[in-house]
Amino acid sequence: MCNQSLGKIITLCQKRNIKLTPQRKKVLEIMLSADRAMSAYDLLDLLKVSEPQAKPPTIYRALEFLLEQGFIHKVESSNSYIVCPHFHDPDHIFILFICNKCKRILEKHSSTIEHDLKQLAQQSEFQIQHSVHEIHGLCKQCQS
Repeated sequence: MCNQSLGKIITLCQKRNIKLTPQRKKVLEIMLSADRAMSAYDLLDLLKVSEPQAKPPTIYRALEFLLEQGFIHKVESSNSYIVCPHFHDPDHIFILFICNKCKRILEKHSSTIEHDLKQLAQQSEFQIQHSVHEIHGLCKQCQS
């Protein structure tokens, strides 16, 4: 999935006429191969393997770009980041199911919930700019 997703993101960047710099690409590759939420400092440590000169601003600039483009999400409750499987639609409303035991995070999308939230916002003459929905509990494996 890593190479396939990366290829789709590269194509999307070309279509959007935005630059996926080598550092941004490397951060994305690290996140895709990790397949888990990672803090900025976890990412920085891994980035330093290939780029020893990397500093915190390097990682935060890359994360800011990836967030703006909808390629990743910030997990607010753990101050970490995950790759978004719906990166082709940066404005979608997503729900993160977070296992309290193993910390696995599953992103789900519900067109019904998204429609309802957008309708409620419209009725309130409110413009949604950012939406985070995190649900904490136990995944199937940790329930046993």
